[in-house]
Amino acid sequence: MTTKVITAANKIDCEHLLATFVDHSHYDTLVEYDCDFYAPSIDGINSEKNILFKFRKNWFTKEQQDLAYAGLRLAALTPTQNRGVAAGPRLQTLNSRDWVTKYHDEILDALIKNERTIDGSSQVQNVINKWKDKDKSEGGSRATVWIRSKVDDEGFVWDEWLSDILLMPSDKASIEAKRVREKLTSLTTYAATVFSGIAGFFDRYPRIPYGRATSFTSNKPDKFAMGFPFLQNLSKGFEELLPVRFAKQKEACNKLDQRFVIPGTVFTTLTVNKTFRTAAHRDAGDLKEGFSNLTVVSNNGKYKGGYLVLPEYRVAVNIRPGDLLLINNHEGIHGNTEMIIEDPEAERISFVSYFREKMLELGSWEYESTRKNYVEDRRKNKDHPLQRELWNGISEKMWQETEWYDYLESKLGKDQLYKYHPEASKSSLENFF
Repeated sequence: MTTKVITAANKIDCEHLLATFVDHSHYDTLVEYDCDFYAPSIDGINSEKNILFKFRKNWFTKEQQDLAYAGLRLAALTPTQNRGVAAGPRLQTLNSRDWVTKYHDEILDALIKNERTIDGSSQVQNVINKWKDKDKSEGGSRATVWIRSKVDDEGFVWDEWLSDILLMPSDKASIEAKRVREKLTSLTTYAATVFSGIAGFFDRYPRIPYGRATSFTSNKPDKFAMGFPFLQNLSKGFEELLPVRFAKQKEACNKLDQRFVIPGTVFTTLTVNKTFRTAAHRDAGDLKEGFSNLTVVSNNGKYKGGYLVLPEYRVAVNIRPGDLLLINNHEGIHGNTEMIIEDPEAERISFVSYFREKMLELGSWEYESTRKNYVEDRRKNKDHPLQRELWNGISEKMWQETEWYDYLESKLGKDQLYKYHPEASKSSLENFF
Protein backbone atom coordinates (compact mmCIF):
# COMPACT_ATOMS: atom_id res chain seq x y z
CA MET A 1 0.00 0.00 0.00
CA THR A 2 1.27 3.46 -0.90
CA THR A 3 2.07 5.78 1.97
CA LYS A 4 0.76 9.31 1.53
CA VAL A 5 3.16 12.11 2.47
CA ILE A 6 1.72 15.42 3.67
CA THR A 7 3.60 18.56 4.70
CA ALA A 8 1.65 21.13 6.70
CA ALA A 9 1.44 24.56 5.10
CA ASN A 10 1.76 26.37 8.41
CA LYS A 11 1.31 26.10 12.17
CA ILE A 12 -1.61 27.82 13.90
CA ASP A 13 -1.46 29.24 17.41
CA CYS A 14 -3.79 27.05 19.50
CA GLU A 15 -2.62 27.78 23.04
CA HIS A 16 -6.16 28.92 23.88
CA LEU A 17 -7.41 25.37 23.28
CA LEU A 18 -5.37 23.79 26.10
CA ALA A 19 -7.60 21.96 28.62
CA THR A 20 -10.61 22.23 26.29
CA PHE A 21 -12.15 19.51 24.14
CA VAL A 22 -11.51 19.53 20.41
CA ASP A 23 -14.09 18.51 17.81
CA HIS A 24 -14.64 18.31 14.07
CA SER A 25 -14.30 22.08 13.71
CA HIS A 26 -10.60 21.83 14.62
CA TYR A 27 -9.43 19.82 11.61
CA ASP A 28 -9.77 19.86 7.83
CA THR A 29 -7.94 16.63 6.98
CA LEU A 30 -8.88 13.23 8.45
CA VAL A 31 -6.16 10.60 8.01
CA GLU A 32 -7.47 7.02 7.73
CA TYR A 33 -4.68 5.61 5.57
CA ASP A 34 -0.93 5.03 5.80
CA CYS A 35 0.52 8.50 6.09
CA ASP A 36 3.70 10.45 6.97
CA PHE A 37 2.82 13.95 8.17
CA TYR A 38 5.47 16.68 8.51
CA ALA A 39 5.52 20.13 10.08
CA PRO A 40 6.79 23.00 7.90
CA SER A 41 10.61 23.05 7.76
CA ILE A 42 12.91 26.02 7.29
CA ASP A 43 14.86 24.43 4.42
CA GLY A 44 11.84 22.71 2.89
CA ILE A 45 13.37 19.26 3.42
CA ASN A 46 11.39 16.66 5.33
CA SER A 47 13.24 14.44 7.80
CA GLU A 48 12.88 12.99 11.26
CA LYS A 49 13.58 16.47 12.59
CA ASN A 50 10.21 17.83 11.47
CA ILE A 51 8.12 14.65 11.43
CA LEU A 52 4.85 15.05 13.32
CA PHE A 53 3.50 11.55 12.92
CA LYS A 54 3.71 8.31 10.97
CA PHE A 55 0.51 6.29 10.80
CA ARG A 56 0.19 2.68 9.67
CA LYS A 57 -3.02 0.70 9.43
CA ASN A 58 -3.38 -2.85 10.79
CA TRP A 59 0.14 -3.11 12.21
CA PHE A 60 -0.63 -5.58 15.02
CA THR A 61 -1.94 -9.12 14.87
CA LYS A 62 -5.26 -10.06 16.46
CA GLU A 63 -3.44 -12.26 18.97
CA GLN A 64 -1.13 -9.42 20.05
CA GLN A 65 -4.09 -7.09 20.50
CA ASP A 66 -6.13 -9.59 22.49
CA LEU A 67 -3.24 -10.33 24.86
CA ALA A 68 -2.53 -6.62 25.38
CA TYR A 69 -6.20 -5.91 26.05
CA ALA A 70 -6.58 -8.76 28.53
CA GLY A 71 -3.42 -7.85 30.44
CA LEU A 72 -2.84 -4.13 30.26
CA ARG A 73 -6.41 -2.80 30.51
CA LEU A 74 -6.27 -3.59 34.23
CA ALA A 75 -3.81 -0.71 34.69
CA ALA A 76 -6.59 1.77 33.87
CA LEU A 77 -9.48 0.43 35.95
CA THR A 78 -8.94 2.77 38.90
CA PRO A 79 -10.34 6.32 38.65
CA THR A 80 -7.68 9.02 38.85
CA GLN A 81 -7.56 12.82 39.09
CA ASN A 82 -3.86 13.28 38.19
CA ARG A 83 -4.13 13.76 34.42
CA GLY A 84 -4.09 17.58 34.57
CA VAL A 85 -5.27 19.47 31.50
CA ALA A 86 -5.61 16.22 29.51
CA ALA A 87 -8.70 15.41 31.60
CA GLY A 88 -10.49 18.41 30.19
CA PRO A 89 -12.38 21.40 31.57
CA ARG A 90 -12.56 21.37 35.35
CA LEU A 91 -15.88 21.54 37.12
CA GLN A 92 -16.60 24.05 39.83
CA THR A 93 -16.70 21.27 42.43
CA LEU A 94 -14.97 17.91 42.65
CA ASN A 95 -16.57 15.68 45.29
CA SER A 96 -16.10 17.85 48.41
CA ARG A 97 -13.53 20.12 46.79
CA ASP A 98 -14.12 23.57 45.29
CA TRP A 99 -12.03 24.70 42.35
CA VAL A 100 -10.00 27.88 42.38
CA THR A 101 -11.59 29.32 39.25
CA LYS A 102 -9.95 31.35 36.51
CA TYR A 103 -11.64 34.42 37.95
CA HIS A 104 -10.15 33.74 41.39
CA ASP A 105 -6.72 33.14 39.83
CA GLU A 106 -6.69 36.39 37.88
CA ILE A 107 -7.84 38.46 40.88
CA LEU A 108 -5.21 36.90 43.15
CA ASP A 109 -2.50 37.37 40.49
CA ALA A 110 -3.37 41.03 40.04
CA LEU A 111 -3.42 41.68 43.78
CA ILE A 112 -0.12 39.92 44.40
CA LYS A 113 1.67 41.65 41.51
CA ASN A 114 0.34 45.02 42.67
CA GLU A 115 0.83 46.61 39.24
CA ARG A 116 -0.72 49.61 37.53
CA THR A 117 -1.64 50.02 33.88
CA ILE A 118 -0.05 52.69 31.67
CA ASP A 119 -2.84 55.12 32.48
CA GLY A 120 -2.39 54.51 36.21
CA SER A 121 -5.56 52.51 36.76
CA SER A 122 -5.61 49.44 38.96
CA GLN A 123 -5.04 46.07 37.30
CA VAL A 124 -7.33 44.51 39.90
CA GLN A 125 -10.22 46.75 38.89
CA ASN A 126 -9.56 45.94 35.24
CA VAL A 127 -9.85 42.22 36.02
CA ILE A 128 -13.08 42.80 37.95
CA ASN A 129 -14.52 44.77 35.01
CA LYS A 130 -13.41 42.05 32.59
CA TRP A 131 -15.36 39.40 34.51
CA LYS A 132 -18.42 41.53 35.25
CA ASP A 133 -20.69 39.80 32.73
CA LYS A 134 -18.80 36.51 32.35
CA ASP A 135 -19.23 33.06 33.89
CA LYS A 136 -17.00 33.16 36.98
CA SER A 137 -17.13 29.38 37.49
CA GLU A 138 -14.71 28.66 34.62
CA GLY A 139 -11.89 26.36 35.74
CA GLY A 140 -8.53 27.97 36.49
CA SER A 141 -5.33 27.15 34.62
CA ARG A 142 -3.58 25.96 37.79
CA ALA A 143 -6.19 23.28 38.57
CA THR A 144 -5.90 24.00 42.30
CA VAL A 145 -8.68 23.77 44.85
CA TRP A 146 -9.73 25.63 47.98
CA ILE A 147 -8.79 23.77 51.16
CA ARG A 148 -12.29 23.36 52.57
CA SER A 149 -11.25 22.79 56.19
CA LYS A 150 -9.14 25.97 56.32
CA VAL A 151 -11.73 28.02 54.44
CA ASP A 152 -14.38 26.92 56.94
CA ASP A 153 -12.12 27.55 59.93
CA GLU A 154 -11.54 31.14 58.82
CA GLY A 155 -15.13 31.71 57.78
CA PHE A 156 -13.64 32.81 54.46
CA VAL A 157 -16.18 34.03 51.89
CA TRP A 158 -14.67 35.17 48.60
CA ASP A 159 -17.00 38.09 47.82
CA GLU A 160 -16.79 39.50 51.34
CA TRP A 161 -13.02 39.10 51.40
CA LEU A 162 -12.65 40.84 48.04
CA SER A 163 -14.80 43.78 49.15
CA ASP A 164 -12.62 44.23 52.23
CA ILE A 165 -9.30 43.84 50.44
CA LEU A 166 -10.18 46.50 47.85
CA LEU A 167 -10.26 49.03 50.70
CA MET A 168 -6.72 48.15 51.85
CA PRO A 169 -3.52 49.91 50.75
CA SER A 170 -2.17 48.05 47.72
CA ASP A 171 0.96 46.77 49.49
CA LYS A 172 -1.08 45.25 52.33
CA ALA A 173 -3.60 43.84 49.85
CA SER A 174 -0.72 42.13 48.02
CA ILE A 175 0.48 40.49 51.24
CA GLU A 176 -3.04 39.34 52.13
CA ALA A 177 -3.67 37.90 48.64
CA LYS A 178 -0.40 36.00 48.87
CA ARG A 179 -1.45 34.61 52.26
CA VAL A 180 -4.77 33.42 50.86
CA ARG A 181 -3.12 31.66 47.94
CA GLU A 182 -0.50 29.98 50.14
CA LYS A 183 -2.74 29.08 53.09
CA LEU A 184 -6.23 28.51 51.69
CA THR A 185 -5.56 26.88 48.32
CA SER A 186 -4.10 23.45 47.77
CA LEU A 187 -0.64 22.99 46.27
CA THR A 188 -1.83 19.63 44.95
CA THR A 189 -3.63 19.92 41.62
CA TYR A 190 -6.66 17.91 40.63
CA ALA A 191 -8.45 17.22 37.38
CA ALA A 192 -11.69 15.61 36.37
CA THR A 193 -11.91 11.92 37.27
CA VAL A 194 -10.89 9.61 34.41
CA PHE A 195 -9.83 5.98 34.03
CA SER A 196 -6.12 6.16 33.38
CA GLY A 197 -3.11 4.38 34.86
CA ILE A 198 0.59 3.67 34.40
CA ALA A 199 2.42 0.43 33.70
CA GLY A 200 6.15 -0.20 33.48
CA PHE A 201 8.59 1.88 35.47
CA PHE A 202 8.83 5.35 36.96
CA ASP A 203 11.49 7.81 38.09
CA ARG A 204 11.96 9.51 41.43
CA TYR A 205 9.41 11.94 42.81
CA PRO A 206 9.63 14.18 45.88
CA ARG A 207 7.18 12.00 47.80
CA ILE A 208 8.53 8.76 46.29
CA PRO A 209 12.28 9.45 46.01
CA TYR A 210 13.37 6.24 44.31
CA GLY A 211 13.01 4.60 40.92
CA ARG A 212 10.56 1.72 40.95
CA ALA A 213 8.10 -0.45 39.10
CA THR A 214 4.58 0.98 39.04
CA SER A 215 1.99 -0.55 41.37
CA PHE A 216 0.33 -2.39 38.49
CA THR A 217 3.65 -3.84 37.31
CA SER A 218 4.64 -4.93 40.82
CA ASN A 219 1.28 -6.39 41.76
CA LYS A 220 0.36 -8.01 38.45
CA PRO A 221 3.62 -9.02 36.71
CA ASP A 222 1.90 -11.82 34.77
CA LYS A 223 -0.71 -9.43 33.38
CA PHE A 224 2.01 -6.92 32.52
CA ALA A 225 3.92 -9.60 30.61
CA MET A 226 0.86 -10.36 28.47
CA GLY A 227 1.45 -7.02 26.74
CA PHE A 228 5.06 -7.75 25.78
CA PRO A 229 4.41 -9.21 22.27
CA PHE A 230 2.30 -6.16 21.40
CA LEU A 231 4.83 -3.67 22.79
CA GLN A 232 7.77 -5.46 21.18
CA ASN A 233 6.08 -5.27 17.77
CA LEU A 234 5.47 -1.58 18.44
CA SER A 235 9.17 -1.10 19.20
CA LYS A 236 10.08 -2.84 15.94
CA GLY A 237 7.75 -0.49 14.07
CA PHE A 238 9.44 2.47 15.72
CA GLU A 239 12.85 1.19 14.61
CA GLU A 240 11.68 0.59 11.05
CA LEU A 241 9.82 3.86 10.52
CA LEU A 242 11.94 6.32 12.54
CA PRO A 243 15.46 4.81 12.73
CA VAL A 244 17.21 8.03 13.86
CA ARG A 245 14.75 8.76 16.67
CA PHE A 246 14.76 5.08 17.61
CA ALA A 247 18.56 5.04 17.85
CA LYS A 248 18.51 8.03 20.23
CA GLN A 249 15.96 6.32 22.43
CA LYS A 250 17.85 3.02 22.29
CA GLU A 251 21.00 4.86 23.36
CA ALA A 252 19.13 6.27 26.36
CA CYS A 253 17.79 2.80 27.22
CA ASN A 254 21.30 1.38 27.16
CA LYS A 255 22.29 3.80 29.94
CA LEU A 256 19.70 2.32 32.28
CA ASP A 257 19.70 -0.82 34.35
CA GLN A 258 17.69 -2.99 31.94
CA ARG A 259 15.29 -3.92 34.73
CA PHE A 260 13.85 -0.42 34.30
CA VAL A 261 13.08 -1.05 30.59
CA ILE A 262 10.05 -2.95 29.26
CA PRO A 263 11.67 -6.15 27.90
CA GLY A 264 12.44 -6.19 24.18
CA THR A 265 11.47 -2.53 23.71
CA VAL A 266 12.88 0.99 24.00
CA PHE A 267 10.14 2.05 26.43
CA THR A 268 10.26 2.51 30.19
CA THR A 269 6.67 3.52 30.76
CA LEU A 270 3.19 2.95 29.43
CA THR A 271 0.16 5.18 30.04
CA VAL A 272 -3.06 3.19 29.76
CA ASN A 273 -6.38 5.00 29.20
CA LYS A 274 -9.83 3.41 29.27
CA THR A 275 -12.41 5.10 27.02
CA PHE A 276 -10.83 8.42 27.99
CA ARG A 277 -11.43 11.42 25.76
CA THR A 278 -8.38 13.61 26.34
CA ALA A 279 -8.67 17.38 26.09
CA ALA A 280 -6.11 19.44 24.20
CA HIS A 281 -2.71 19.09 25.87
CA ARG A 282 0.97 18.40 25.33
CA ASP A 283 2.65 15.36 26.83
CA ALA A 284 5.45 15.91 29.31
CA GLY A 285 8.26 13.79 30.68
CA ASP A 286 9.16 11.83 27.55
CA LEU A 287 12.62 11.81 25.98
CA LYS A 288 12.79 14.85 23.70
CA GLU A 289 15.11 13.14 21.20
CA GLY A 290 12.87 10.07 21.08
CA PHE A 291 9.22 9.73 20.15
CA SER A 292 5.89 8.80 21.68
CA ASN A 293 3.82 5.93 20.34
CA LEU A 294 0.03 5.73 20.41
CA THR A 295 -1.91 2.50 19.92
CA VAL A 296 -5.46 1.33 20.61
CA VAL A 297 -7.03 -2.02 21.44
CA SER A 298 -10.66 -2.92 22.17
CA ASN A 299 -12.78 -5.83 23.30
CA ASN A 300 -15.12 -5.50 20.30
CA GLY A 301 -14.38 -2.21 18.50
CA LYS A 302 -18.00 -1.09 18.74
CA TYR A 303 -17.41 2.63 19.09
CA LYS A 304 -17.05 5.61 16.77
CA GLY A 305 -15.04 8.81 17.01
CA GLY A 306 -12.13 9.34 19.34
CA TYR A 307 -10.12 10.87 16.49
CA LEU A 308 -6.77 12.26 17.57
CA VAL A 309 -6.72 15.92 16.51
CA LEU A 310 -3.66 18.16 16.07
CA PRO A 311 -5.42 21.53 15.84
CA GLU A 312 -2.22 23.49 15.17
CA TYR A 313 -2.02 21.70 11.81
CA ARG A 314 -5.75 21.19 11.16
CA VAL A 315 -5.33 17.41 10.90
CA ALA A 316 -6.89 14.42 12.68
CA VAL A 317 -6.14 10.69 12.70
CA ASN A 318 -8.77 7.97 13.00
CA ILE A 319 -6.70 5.43 14.90
CA ARG A 320 -8.51 2.12 15.27
CA PRO A 321 -7.61 -1.10 17.09
CA GLY A 322 -4.51 -2.62 15.53
CA ASP A 323 -3.20 0.61 14.00
CA LEU A 324 0.18 2.17 14.80
CA LEU A 325 0.71 5.89 15.33
CA LEU A 326 4.19 7.29 16.02
CA ILE A 327 3.61 10.88 17.07
CA ASN A 328 5.46 13.90 18.47
CA ASN A 329 3.19 14.26 21.49
CA HIS A 330 5.39 16.54 23.60
CA GLU A 331 5.62 19.32 21.01
CA GLY A 332 2.24 19.18 19.29
CA ILE A 333 -1.02 20.07 21.02
CA HIS A 334 -3.41 17.15 20.66
CA GLY A 335 -6.71 15.80 21.97
CA ASN A 336 -9.59 13.51 21.04
CA THR A 337 -12.98 14.09 19.53
CA GLU A 338 -16.02 12.66 21.29
CA MET A 339 -16.33 8.87 21.46
CA ILE A 340 -19.69 7.33 20.67
CA ILE A 341 -20.04 3.95 22.37
CA GLU A 342 -22.32 1.70 20.30
CA ASP A 343 -22.33 -1.21 22.77
CA PRO A 344 -22.53 -0.77 26.56
CA GLU A 345 -19.78 -3.39 26.93
CA ALA A 346 -17.41 -1.74 24.44
CA GLU A 347 -14.08 -0.39 25.69
CA ARG A 348 -11.43 1.61 23.90
CA ILE A 349 -8.06 1.07 25.59
CA SER A 350 -5.29 3.37 24.39
CA PHE A 351 -1.58 3.01 25.15
CA VAL A 352 1.04 5.77 25.08
CA SER A 353 4.45 4.07 25.18
CA TYR A 354 7.49 6.22 25.86
CA PHE A 355 10.87 6.66 27.57
CA ARG A 356 10.71 8.86 30.67
CA GLU A 357 13.64 11.26 30.42
CA LYS A 358 14.16 11.52 34.19
CA MET A 359 14.82 7.77 34.33
CA LEU A 360 18.36 8.72 33.25
CA GLU A 361 18.90 10.06 36.79
CA LEU A 362 18.42 6.60 38.33
CA GLY A 363 21.09 4.30 39.66
CA SER A 364 21.03 0.53 39.48
CA TRP A 365 17.97 -1.48 40.46
CA GLU A 366 19.72 -2.40 43.72
CA TYR A 367 20.60 1.22 44.48
CA GLU A 368 17.04 2.46 43.92
CA SER A 369 15.66 -0.45 45.94
CA THR A 370 18.01 0.48 48.79
CA ARG A 371 16.68 4.05 48.69
CA LYS A 372 13.15 2.66 48.95
CA ASN A 373 14.06 0.39 51.88
CA TYR A 374 15.80 3.29 53.63
CA VAL A 375 12.67 5.44 53.43
CA GLU A 376 10.54 2.59 54.74
CA ASP A 377 12.93 1.74 57.58
CA ARG A 378 12.96 5.36 58.70
CA ARG A 379 9.18 5.59 58.50
CA LYS A 380 8.71 2.48 60.64
CA ASN A 381 11.44 3.36 63.15
CA LYS A 382 9.54 4.64 66.20
CA ASP A 383 12.80 5.78 67.78
CA HIS A 384 13.95 7.89 64.84
CA PRO A 385 14.56 11.49 66.01
CA LEU A 386 12.34 12.82 63.20
CA GLN A 387 9.48 10.43 63.95
CA ARG A 388 6.05 12.05 64.19
CA GLU A 389 2.46 11.12 63.42
CA LEU A 390 1.94 10.12 59.75
CA TRP A 391 5.62 10.76 58.90
CA ASN A 392 6.50 9.28 55.51
CA GLY A 393 10.20 8.74 56.28
CA ILE A 394 11.33 11.62 54.06
CA SER A 395 13.22 14.72 55.18
CA GLU A 396 15.05 17.60 53.54
CA LYS A 397 18.62 16.82 52.40
CA MET A 398 18.28 13.22 53.60
CA TRP A 399 20.39 11.94 50.69
CA GLN A 400 23.39 14.06 51.68
CA GLU A 401 23.52 12.94 55.29
CA THR A 402 25.79 10.52 57.13
CA GLU A 403 22.77 8.48 58.20
CA TRP A 404 22.07 7.60 54.54
CA TYR A 405 25.73 7.05 53.70
CA ASP A 406 26.09 4.57 56.56
CA TYR A 407 22.89 2.77 55.58
CA LEU A 408 23.92 2.50 51.92
CA GLU A 409 27.38 1.24 52.80
CA SER A 410 25.93 -1.40 55.13
CA LYS A 411 23.65 -2.69 52.36
CA LEU A 412 25.71 -2.38 49.17
CA GLY A 413 29.29 -1.75 50.33
CA LYS A 414 31.74 1.10 50.19
CA ASP A 415 32.32 0.86 46.42
CA GLN A 416 28.65 1.52 45.68
CA LEU A 417 28.55 4.29 48.27
CA TYR A 418 31.41 6.16 46.61
CA LYS A 419 30.08 5.43 43.12
CA TYR A 420 26.79 7.21 43.80
CA HIS A 421 28.01 9.60 46.48
CA PRO A 422 31.65 10.55 45.88
CA GLU A 423 31.16 13.39 48.34
CA ALA A 424 30.95 10.76 51.08
CA SER A 425 34.61 9.89 50.50
CA LYS A 426 35.65 13.51 50.95
CA SER A 427 33.53 13.75 54.09
CA SER A 428 35.23 10.65 55.54
CA LEU A 429 38.68 12.06 54.89
CA GLU A 430 37.77 15.37 56.54
CA ASN A 431 36.51 13.51 59.61
CA PHE A 432 39.68 11.40 59.71
CA PHE A 433 41.92 14.44 59.80
